Amino acid sequence: MDSAAGAGGLDLHPDDLPDGLVVADRLGLVCCFNVEAARLTGTRPAEALGRPIEAVLPLEDPDGRRWWELTRPYRGLATRSGQPERNLLLPGGNEVLVSARYVRVGPGGPVRRLVVTLRGTDARQRSERSNAELIATVAHELRSPLTSIKGFTATMLDKWDRFTDEQKRLMLLTVDGDADRVTRLITELLDVSRIDSGRLEIRRQPVHLDAAVRRHVDSLVGEGCQRDRFTLRIADPLPALWADPHKIDQVLRNLLENAVRHGAGTVTIELHGVPPNRTRQEGTAVTVSDEGPGIPDGAMHRVFTRFWRGSDRGGTGLGLYIVKGIVEAHGGTVTVGRSAGGGARFRFILPAGIPAFLS
Repeated sequence: MDSAAGAGGLDLHPDDLPDGLVVADRLGLVCCFNVEAARLTGTRPAEALGRPIEAVLPLEDPDGRRWWELTRPYRGLATRSGQPERNLLLPGGNEVLVSARYVRVGPGGPVRRLVVTLRGTDARQRSERSNAELIATVAHELRSPLTSIKGFTATMLDKWDRFTDEQKRLMLLTVDGDADRVTRLITELLDVSRIDSGRLEIRRQPVHLDAAVRRHVDSLVGEGCQRDRFTLRIADPLPALWADPHKIDQVLRNLLENAVRHGAGTVTIELHGVPPNRTRQEGTAVTVSDEGPGIPDGAMHRVFTRFWRGSDRGGTGLGLYIVKGIVEAHGGTVTVGRSAGGGARFRFILPAGIPAFLS
């Protein structure tokens, strides 16, 4: 496939694309280099074709580290499907937004094609506006719990002897709850940063999803939810799962809290094994659905983007964006749809199995 080749048998030509497109074969040699890629990099297609992609695109992150050494598309984790878009530098300090897609030979197989897209300064400016919006949103969400913490601690320090032990305990419980809220907001912000930069760390170990789901349901019941609001459907046995338990807890907590807060009626959690097919290895599927008003059809495509909110009940709008980032970092997929009861239905699939060195 060269820069003059068609795309998938269609009439679309790579040079017709608005973004830079660079494709490397299984050996890492460039086999497609379109006009926009040439404009952004200053390299002519004839100079790029047939050369190693690392040499054609000597990309570095803002800290001066070589991007190819960080991402290792041909030698890294076999379940990775690509790299999210991020700001990188070409020689001379030219900034571009770069994302990558790994086309593999079957699920978990070697990389057959490496597809890299490049975008210029306009895209970078949009990214900066998005980051500014992120900062403003998180600052707004932090203000309320910090104001509460400051108010209660100042009151207790000033009038400690006037309060009964029970009053002091209630105020300290409020402060403790607000501190947890601040911690969670900061964790969300850090997770977004790591997802955007492709640096989200996954520390894998055996995970029992059924036990994790039951634990989160018990936690929500302890916080005031009625137990009969939850229905669990677990198909035994589930495939072995090797994942980051803390990150999976984030995903489960986010989806269950969304169903409780924004949905209505019964919240149904289903777990079952998923057989392998042409594009996917064996895995475990988790579905969380409710009987609320659901998500409008016109908003389905925006659910996993930054700042999307399903209602006006507060929140940063980052939770589902983080869910998607965590699931994809595990090599899995997450989708949204409508449940049988008309409410929202979220489903994520995680690849099963354990690392080869432990098998």
